[in-house]
Amino acid sequence: MPRSVNAVASRARRKKVLKLAKGNFGSRSNVWTVAKNTVEKGLTYAYRDRRNKKRTFRSLWIQRINAGARLHGMTYSQFMGKVHAAGIELNRKVLADLAMNHPQAFAKVVESVK
Repeated sequence: MPRSVNAVASRARRKKVLKLAKGNFGSRSNVWTVAKNTVEKGLTYAYRDRRNKKRTFRSLWIQRINAGARLHGMTYSQFMGKVHAAGIELNRKVLADLAMNHPQAFAKVVESVK
């Protein structure tokens, strides 16, 4: 009895990986073993950086709030402490947007916590 291999599934699996490797330089996009390593590493980075993106954005929001608060003579930590004490339910994302795009509204928030 001849040996039976599932060539259809094997080829489909390879095509899927090679499609993900499209756009890489040289053999990274068309040699199976190299492309497989490239794609695995790329997917690992993608998983990691989906989590890191959240940290990066929080850091950016904090910088923007700090810059806006310092225009009104407060530091970031003083401002956030007073915001929480005053019971204002605005998160850092919204406060950063106000500080950057709506300075008058941010000034009102600062005045309400002073």
